[in-house]
Amino acid sequence: MVFKRLFSRPAKPAPRILRAPHGQRFYAIGDIHGRLDLLEQLLGQIDSDHAARSPAEQHLILLGDLIDRGPESRRVIERVMELGQTRSNFRCLGGNHEDLLLRTLSGDAKSAAVFHRVGGRETLLSYGVTQEDYESSDYNGLCDLAKVHVPEAHAHFVAGLEDYVAAGDYLFVHAGISPGKPLTAQSSEAMRWIRREFTECDEPFEKMVIHGHTITEEVDERVNRIGIDTGAYATNRLTAIGLEGEERWFLSTLD
Repeated sequence: MVFKRLFSRPAKPAPRILRAPHGQRFYAIGDIHGRLDLLEQLLGQIDSDHAARSPAEQHLILLGDLIDRGPESRRVIERVMELGQTRSNFRCLGGNHEDLLLRTLSGDAKSAAVFHRVGGRETLLSYGVTQEDYESSDYNGLCDLAKVHVPEAHAHFVAGLEDYVAAGDYLFVHAGISPGKPLTAQSSEAMRWIRREFTECDEPFEKMVIHGHTITEEVDERVNRIGIDTGAYATNRLTAIGLEGEERWFLSTLD
């Protein structure tokens, strides 16, 4: 009996059962990055998927990084603003790229330098900045160009984007959360910018985290998080997750 106790392995914990709120069906879309064409395609797939299932209250969440890198950032912002007016139960999160745009609009030249490196050129060109004006500007000049060309209504909309949405056993954020801290102690900075500290953590969080920000070739399903940024601007694969009850599934523009 002693021998058995010494060498027997502890039973593995039962898999965690995750549930979305009863009677509600959630769809969350990963990083769009100026690809209006893919957004429209995926919205159509979501509507078809929702119509093919049993009746439920639909919720749609965008995980942020609407802008930069792709060619149609302005039109993506306009489309997302329209979705907020025409769809019930619609939520949109802000990502680090929206954060950079806001800092650039505030006149922060250091942020404008980062904005330039990660696709800000494409964003400002989509707002009517000419290639010549962009190329001839220093980082302070990029701040001025942004302030002149980005409509106040768009800046106000971006400034009002949310940091997270919690629903049932799931938490939707752009980048992730700081391990070891309760949701009430999470910072906006972490939820929009965190990477390795979050992605390399194997410990369970309060909720299963659905996130974008970190590009993977396929959906990245882990024990504590699900990453759905599949690099749409470069791969043409924009991905959404669907959640209802204990079920989850994925939709992609390459399906």
